[in-house]
Amino acid sequence: MKVIVDDKIPYIKEAIENLADQVEYVPGNLFTPQIVKDADALIIRTRTACNRSLLEGSKVKFIASATIGFDHIDLSYCRQSGIVWKNAPGCNASSVAQYVQSVLILLKLIRKRKLEQLTLGVVGIGNVGSRIVKVAESLGIRVLKNDPPRADKGETGNFVSLKQLTDECDVITFHVPLNKEGKYKTFHMADADFFASLNRHPVIINTSRGSVIETEALLHAMNSGEIADAIIDVWENEPNINLELLNKVMIGTPHIAGYSADGKANATRMSLHSLCQFFGLKENFIIMPPQPENRIIEACSYDEALLKIYDPGRDSEQLKNHPETFEFQRGNYALRREKEAYHITVVPK
Repeated sequence: MKVIVDDKIPYIKEAIENLADQVEYVPGNLFTPQIVKDADALIIRTRTACNRSLLEGSKVKFIASATIGFDHIDLSYCRQSGIVWKNAPGCNASSVAQYVQSVLILLKLIRKRKLEQLTLGVVGIGNVGSRIVKVAESLGIRVLKNDPPRADKGETGNFVSLKQLTDECDVITFHVPLNKEGKYKTFHMADADFFASLNRHPVIINTSRGSVIETEALLHAMNSGEIADAIIDVWENEPNINLELLNKVMIGTPHIAGYSADGKANATRMSLHSLCQFFGLKENFIIMPPQPENRIIEACSYDEALLKIYDPGRDSEQLKNHPETFEFQRGNYALRREKEAYHITVVPK
């Protein structure tokens, strides 16, 4: 069995080489028909567009994407061609929750916002959104939840309309897949009309997909004061992002909200599990991220401790200083562990 692997997928080398007869590592944006033509399986990230132009005439039977999203996979073509695909839903949900928790703490410390007086609107209550709800509530924030697909199915969850979010929320955060058409279209769901409808000049957070927010509309909203601020991790036209927007946002990061080592290990583990299931292989691998250099965190408050563990402001500063290296920063992201990897001691002043 031959497998082509995105060379930026971590913690996979030893495991995949024990599972497959032949493994080739390729940058995600350099997969070509010539490279994949004799492969049995691909293990990819969002940088590889799996469509007819890449896959036609190949031996590929299976695709594993070590990501939550799957809009880079042509589902219709795969179905017609008998190619099975799997993604990794929920793999980095706790990592994105860590990111959002840290930016909320930064809003409190830098923008002097009293979190217990805020209302947060969460758009999309899936694996990630549901964790964001818990994080926000643990910070004393009132939360409103919006998820039309779940509401239409009659699921319980006290879901509210998008209009109620635009009326009442001080912060709105997006956690939806990218749907370009249909009843639940999310492409440019935050457009000029959306921003014009906002009542409380909220802070906007996007860690879902860049095209969920229309870039020019967001820029206008910032320039006109329709919103108070923005935290953006995902961008239209990555890696060629809008530099004016980057320089205006409070926090701008290179699509790394879900890039904790824990989330990456989960994604790799889930991809290998799917590969083994499809090909009937024995799962004889262990995927573990490395330990941080210092597991002891001492701080004057729990908020300070969490920022010592992970402060997205550092990632933002690096991107703003060197936006031309967006792809490099994303592909060579430093080790980041979640709080469970540390022992936290709070020593009040």
